[in-house]
Amino acid sequence: MTRSWSPRPRRRYAPPPPRSLWRRLLDYALTVILLGLLILLAARLDRFETRKAEGAAIVNDGDSITLGSERIRMRGIDAPEYQQVCRKDGADYPCGKLARQSLVRLIGGRPVSCSGWQRDRYGRLLGDCKAGSTDLNRAQVEAGWAVAFGDFETEEAGARAGKSGIWAGSFDEPQDWRDSHGHDPVERKHGTLASIGDAMREFFRFR
Repeated sequence: MTRSWSPRPRRRYAPPPPRSLWRRLLDYALTVILLGLLILLAARLDRFETRKAEGAAIVNDGDSITLGSERIRMRGIDAPEYQQVCRKDGADYPCGKLARQSLVRLIGGRPVSCSGWQRDRYGRLLGDCKAGSTDLNRAQVEAGWAVAFGDFETEEAGARAGKSGIWAGSFDEPQDWRDSHGHDPVERKHGTLASIGDAMREFFRFR
């Protein structure tokens, strides 16, 4: 039995019906909203612009320096205050001054570069700082002259185990010492997790 073959009838192309006025207005509105969101995103990202400073460092204490006109608080660490006293072998000693001396030694007269985008309540840049290839934030904790303050917990554990720096005796946490000596309200930790939280708050801040 043979079948006869016949071509399928071609369908004629029919253009889509014109969009209604309301549909066109909705499309325009969505386009405007999308552009507005992109502009808002660009404005928000400007708030996270990394600032950099470099040059000869003036060492203020064990966790803060000045580079030119930029005051910098080293991010993620907390060193004894310059006037703070700690205790070792039954005697007091000026651990705050020794913490500053430690940072001076780590810098070793080399130029320092710091970068960051956050600022503390005093307006200082919260910076990650280097002198040559030396990560000053990390090295200060490893040397035992600063405690972890949001980062560098592993380095603190090593310094504590080796009884380095302030871990060779007893001391008040710098935060507690500031609180007991009438300094400003408690400072928030500023490590990696705190930075993420700050970034979220900054992104949704409408000022």
